[in-house]
Amino acid sequence: MKIGVVYAGPQQLQLNCNLDDGCTVADAIERSGILRFCPDIDLKAQKVGVYGKFVKLDSVLKDGDRVEIYRKITRVVDDEDDDDD
Repeated sequence: MKIGVVYAGPQQLQLNCNLDDGCTVADAIERSGILRFCPDIDLKAQKVGVYGKFVKLDSVLKDGDRVEIYRKITRVVDDEDDDDD
């Protein structure tokens, strides 16, 4: 089955891989090779999903799924930030 793996780091990266039926999200991430290109990915700290829905690394994939590795969203508040707008 064909699976896409995407990560929106400093630059968005999408890799495709062919996997056997019954493979998991973790299998897809490993087999895609994305961890070699994006060493900042920490699967112990970052969430993953399939088409915008959070899933666990052991979730089984279907043909055509897109695995997404999410970055932690942070917001820096400065003195000029006014939430009253």
